[in-house]
Formats: sequence, structure tokens, C-alpha cells
Amino acid sequence: MRKHIWLWLLVLALFASACASLTPQAVAPGQGTVQLQATPATPAVAQAQATLGAPPLTVNTTPTPSAQVTTPTATPLDVRTSTSGVSQALNDAEALFVEIYKRVSPAVVYIETDNGSGSGFVVDKDGHIVTNNHVVEGARRIEIVFANRTRVTAQVVGSDVDADIAVLKVDVPADQLVVAELGDSSTVEVGQFAIAIGNPFGLQNTMTIGIVSGLGRTLQSDRTAPGSQGSYSNPNVIQTDAAINPGNSGGPLLDSQGRVIGINTAIRSTAQGVNGQPVNSGVGFAVPINTVKRILPALIKEGHYTYPWLGLASAGEIDLQTQQALGLPQSTGVYVTQVTPGSPADKAGIRAGTRDVGLGQLGASGDLIIAIDGHEVRDFADLIGYLVSETSVGQTVTLTIIRDGRQMDVKVILGARP
Repeated sequence: MRKHIWLWLLVLALFASACASLTPQAVAPGQGTVQLQATPATPAVAQAQATLGAPPLTVNTTPTPSAQVTTPTATPLDVRTSTSGVSQALNDAEALFVEIYKRVSPAVVYIETDNGSGSGFVVDKDGHIVTNNHVVEGARRIEIVFANRTRVTAQVVGSDVDADIAVLKVDVPADQLVVAELGDSSTVEVGQFAIAIGNPFGLQNTMTIGIVSGLGRTLQSDRTAPGSQGSYSNPNVIQTDAAINPGNSGGPLLDSQGRVIGINTAIRSTAQGVNGQPVNSGVGFAVPINTVKRILPALIKEGHYTYPWLGLASAGEIDLQTQQALGLPQSTGVYVTQVTPGSPADKAGIRAGTRDVGLGQLGASGDLIIAIDGHEVRDFADLIGYLVSETSVGQTVTLTIIRDGRQMDVKVILGARP
């Protein structure tokens, strides 16, 4: 992984030096040689140029007698790389990761239970620790091992199966606790650095580095929705290629400032280790920290969190053939396949598709939800993501739907998820 980082830094430095944006000057018919001069470099680019020793880029072109500008031929670009400059850049990057590890790892804990082990991190001076629910679910004994190898017992004060989050409490003096800084997962972008600290395979305080590979993923809860054939969903999940393995569960996923942007919770892999557990294949998932921040106070105070609820199920992604068979004007949106009797969606008159068109259990004449409170809904992940992050029980939302080819708005009073 370190090798990859150095290569990225080198490529970025070379690109900044060689490809500073050019501002072309207008060429009037009949004029002679025109020189295109690079715009003044920003401080960051100027630093990169100084480090690499790259000369200014000059392009000459001569118009033809008919005043038509021919395709210019760029002069060869002479990029001279300063070994000392690149070494300094690498040293700075290395120092950054070292500093993050030294600052954050004392807040990361190793969790041992009678059922297995995992990771967690301290979120306040009151001794609260956040981890995954599946790390401590059903455990009769929970021990916390801090980075300095101090051991204490812990109790579960709250848990949420759907988001796979649990909050533990330890009795440790406040001045002995290091608290992890929580970031803002709504600002995370694909391509930025992602840093995981945890205890894979019991190897305490292990740090791995990758990038954010995707956003807006959805993980299925272990809990089945009443009156439905499906499970509840955990939305807005972050995908990363930072190495996450068994034992990393519950540990923090950090940005390049050392702020927690997610809780490492799952991996997708077809490979297995010697003990039969799945091993990292470059596809890991983290619960977004904004979800944690939203439900954490309720878990600490009441032991559980109550989600807003619509009470409907939907088809998956609709291909063009299915769209045509259902008579839908578009393939994006949430096509309603089931409405739970007595649910908020049922009371608001949301309609599921029931007319047989030869698609098995998928019937036509259902509502297609295309927006909620004016926010576009492209798929079910958009809908559930908005409900979890932006609404609460008892709130009235406006669903924009397409029914029998006609667009309309339907107001729904959200209930409490059973």
C-alpha cells in the first residue's frame, strides 16, 4: 500500500508541474508568431514546480498565409525531477500518516468477548465506546483492551441492529481517555484517502491505508421488516479498499485529517482464511459517522433508536424491458411492490403494483416514487437514505409519484419503524 501512495504522490507532483493550466491569447488574421504563456502558478503548483525543477511551458504556432491557425506542435517538455524534492514529499506524507496513527490509535480499543473479538473507539470522556452491534451481540463477558494494554470490563448501554451499532460504557477516569474526533461523512468524496485502525485477526492497533471507493451503498439489516419479505436497510454506507479483515469490525475509518468518517463493519469477499473466515479482497464497508452521530444520543439515553418508517417495499433496479412491461415512463425511482397494511404509506394511499403482466410477483399499476420533499429519488437507497438522515417520527413528508402516467404529490406522516 505504501508503494501505491508514493506512486500517487509522484504522479500528482509531475502532473502539477507539467500541466499547469494555459491561457491562450487571441490570434488575429495575418499576425505572426503567437506565444502561449502559462498562467501564473498557484502557490501549491509553484511549490511543485520548484520541487521538480520544471521549466515554464512555451508553445509556438505560426498562422498560415490564409490566416487559418494550423495545429501547433508542442516543444518537447523537459521535466527534471529533483530527487531531494520528491524525497521530501514522500517524507512529508509518511510523517502525516505517522502523526495520525500516534494521535488516533490511543482512542481505538480492542474488544474481547466470550463470542469473539473486534474493535471500537472512545467517543467521549464519560467512557462511551462505539463499536458494531455484531461484535458484542449476545456476549456475557466484554473486556476492553486499550492501546497501553490496560484492561477493563464494559457494559452495553445501547444497540441498534439495523445500523449495526452498539455503545459500550467503561469506568475509566476521564484524564486517561483519548477521544476520537468525529468528522462529517456528508463531505466525503470518492478518491480521498481512507485510513482504518483496528485489530484484524487480533493484531492490535493495526493501521491500513486506501481510498474511498464508493458512496451511497446499502447494507441489509439482520432484521426482517414485519409484513414484508425483505429486511430493513442501512443506507449511505461508505465503500473503501483500505484493508479490512475480521477483527476490524467496529473500528474507525478516518480521513486524511484523522477524523472518523465511518465505522468499519463488513467486507465483501469470496476468499477465506485458514479458519474459514472471509478475508479482504479490496471491498470493505463502513457505516457513515453521520448516522452514528444521529442515533448515538438516543442509544446512550434510552438504549435504542426509533427510525421513521413508511411501510413499503420496492422492486430492485428496473431494466428497460421491465420498464416497458410495467408501462413506466422511466426506469429510475422506487417502484412500489408491497404496502404494509396500516402503515403510513397505506394510510396515505400509496399503491403497490398488482396487475399481472407476466413478470411473476412483480405486478403493474403500482406507484413510482421519484422524489421526497423535492429531493430526487433514483433508487431505494436514495429514499431510505433521506428518511434516515433527514427525517424523524411524526414528520410529514411529500412523496412525488407517478401513477398511471400522471405525476402527483402525496403527503405521508411518518410512523415509527416496528
